[in-house]
Amino acid sequence: MKPEEIFGVNAGKVWVILDQNRQMPLTMQEIMKLGKMLRDDVMSGLGWLGREGKIEIVEKDGKLAYRLL
Repeated sequence: MKPEEIFGVNAGKVWVILDQNRQMPLTMQEIMKLGKMLRDDVMSGLGWLGREGKIEIVEKDGKLAYRLL
């Protein structure tokens, strides 16, 4: 599998999680738990979505959190 395929799949999973939880931004740990995903997979998905300008990074309880734009 090509890297862009792996990252694209991870981005899709992260997007679905963020879309289902639009009422609040989610931390990395929350995304990992909800998606049953490894940290590296979440990070690659967030990177992809960030590069496409589809997410916003905010602060939540002193941690970085993410939400869809």
